[in-house]
Amino acid sequence: MRYITAGESHGPEEIAVIEGIPAGLHLSQADVDAQLARRQHGYGRGERQKIETDRVTFLTGVRHQYTLGSPITLNVHNDDHNNWSKIMAPDDPADAENTLRKVLRPRPGHADLVGGMKYRHQADLRNVLERSSARETTMRVAVGAVAKKLLAEIGVDVHGFVVNVGPAYSDLSTLTQYKDLEGLRQVTEGFATRALDAKADQAIQQVIDQAKADANTVGGQVQVMATGVPVGLGSYVSADEKLDAKIARAIVGINAFKGVQFGDAFNNADKFGDQIMDEIYWSQERGFYRGSDNLGGFEGGMTTGEPIIVRGVVKPIPTLYRPMQSVDIDSHENHKASIERSDTTAVTAAAVIAEAMVAIELAKAVLDKFDADNIERMKEQVQQYRQEIQEF
Repeated sequence: MRYITAGESHGPEEIAVIEGIPAGLHLSQADVDAQLARRQHGYGRGERQKIETDRVTFLTGVRHQYTLGSPITLNVHNDDHNNWSKIMAPDDPADAENTLRKVLRPRPGHADLVGGMKYRHQADLRNVLERSSARETTMRVAVGAVAKKLLAEIGVDVHGFVVNVGPAYSDLSTLTQYKDLEGLRQVTEGFATRALDAKADQAIQQVIDQAKADANTVGGQVQVMATGVPVGLGSYVSADEKLDAKIARAIVGINAFKGVQFGDAFNNADKFGDQIMDEIYWSQERGFYRGSDNLGGFEGGMTTGEPIIVRGVVKPIPTLYRPMQSVDIDSHENHKASIERSDTTAVTAAAVIAEAMVAIELAKAVLDKFDADNIERMKEQVQQYRQEIQEF
């Protein structure tokens, strides 16, 4: 399975093409739209979410709500393009009217300056920010929706939630009360902040409100969990086949993500081996299993069958309405950075995006290991493999 996205933030369309999805997978527009709506909702989102109503259109690869096995093309129209059609016109020469919103003062923490240097976009840094914008993650969530649909066919569930925004934290000890991710999903999706509990939801809202009042932005952490994952996805034989490494790359590849951990990774740094190793047990009903999950469901770059636990660190958004020090790329004079419409925080949306990226990497790993031509054949193989693993 592989995919590519295309589109600019204020261009007419956002597009993704996925190759390698088996034939016979039931897939509807509602499956994808539900995930797109989750990305748009969340406390701290900006004004653009009031303009856009993201809806997917299948251009290729799906017929009568079933995948064909051929490349799937997903399309989401940018409603806001109506306000930018002249600025973003592909076939009109640049003139005084359609370059009015030129960007010459790069934002610290954004791709503006380095991207301008790399691609020689010195005339207008908008050529950088239009693609480097997090608007592109719309299509990664759409691809993730397809991946989640495939994973559900073999009993794999994936869900993301917010650990903290600024100093306000969810109570992670409450995770032990949930028997499955569906119960967790019903709780966290009921809060505007995707927090784990009402107290944290209120505290996070207060942090976001204060940041907005201060014309500031704020970061945080999100956590993604996956259950029902078959044992042995990934491999130890080569570094680039380790599945946890692939997931880490996918997480850090999301806009504004600056760190990733599995299980209790950073908290384990000052502990001893007998405190953190996931000891091995066996029972007739379960086969081999671990007594804990401190390593986040991975050993040797392979899945252990325990829940996968991935946490990502999201930096504050670089667009501040109280802009920071910058330099005009034409005059080289000191100026405040450009102001582009922005959220106060992206953390509440980032949980959905990180969830999508974990789902994509898990789907890739499943399709690498099992038949990728037909969904029913794939399910048969997964079932046989699970039985083999239990009898090991």
